[in-house]
Amino acid sequence: MNMMRTAMLLATMTALFMGVGYLIGGSGGMTIAFLIAAAMNLFSYWNSDKMVLRMNHAVEVDERNAPEYYAIVRGLAANAGLPMPKVYLIDSPQPNAFATGRNPQNAAVAASTGLLQRLSHEEVAAVMAHELAHIENRDTLIMTVTATLAGAISMLGNFAFFFGGNRDNNNPLGFIGVLVAMIVAPFAAMLVQMAISRTREYSADRRGAEICGNPLWLASALDKIARNVERIHNPEAERNPAMAPLFIINPLSGERMDNLFSTHPNTENRIAALQAMANEGVGRPAQRTAPQPTAQRSAPSRQQGPWGGSPAEQAAPEQPRPSGPWGRNPTGPKGPRS
Repeated sequence: MNMMRTAMLLATMTALFMGVGYLIGGSGGMTIAFLIAAAMNLFSYWNSDKMVLRMNHAVEVDERNAPEYYAIVRGLAANAGLPMPKVYLIDSPQPNAFATGRNPQNAAVAASTGLLQRLSHEEVAAVMAHELAHIENRDTLIMTVTATLAGAISMLGNFAFFFGGNRDNNNPLGFIGVLVAMIVAPFAAMLVQMAISRTREYSADRRGAEICGNPLWLASALDKIARNVERIHNPEAERNPAMAPLFIINPLSGERMDNLFSTHPNTENRIAALQAMANEGVGRPAQRTAPQPTAQRSAPSRQQGPWGGSPAEQAAPEQPRPSGPWGRNPTGPKGPRS
């Protein structure tokens, strides 16, 4: 079923790409656009994950330079029955994370230093479980390829402004076609991309809660991430907005709307769904708990969650820890806990 959805989506995005080409250059432009789209689909299948990681300046880490972070992912992958993905760290103060890769055997997860600094151990585990759920559901390929094609359609729409007004370009609709190529086509690509992202986030939330063992951990993590994203700028995401649906929370500043134009479901709605899961006792199967870095760490109570206080106290952002394995540059000097 997922393969069928992926094929249908790629066909839709390719048709949009061809439509923009037709509006810019008629039948010749449509043919060129088809060839470009086919090449991009093939290239994206094999390289889109590397492109996304490179655009975010992600650095691969292991158990030597990020022991707790790596151990969390390893334990959660075992809980989910997935191959161990590659683990990356993004040097960004904005707390966020994403997963990428064409299949579970070639997958990667990435978390920002801001996420590891501001969230508790259990909350980090819940976020990474959410990303592993995307890998298990094979969302990563379709979301990454869609992001690549949506960005290309938007760029092609911009080209229409410069090349679409020529009387000799076989454009059948003239200036109206140029306007459609500039505005409507990129807008349609954005809607397709956002609709896919929003429908998949709820599924990943639910499966992620099952993998980590407690829906309340993910509920608290989403709340903290959303509060910090509102005030912490992410310049890489702003420069490449097509990547926004890949993240667990929209990294773009000022994105508060829960409507047709939002790349993610409303955070409050996601939290409410997770709280309902907790009330129903869903997501707490045997032996599915957050991987613990030390034997001394005690399990949090189900009533309080991993925060150790009331919901109002839990919502307050934590101050970054000056040391430890979370926020350290993996390529820089190693701390005493490495």
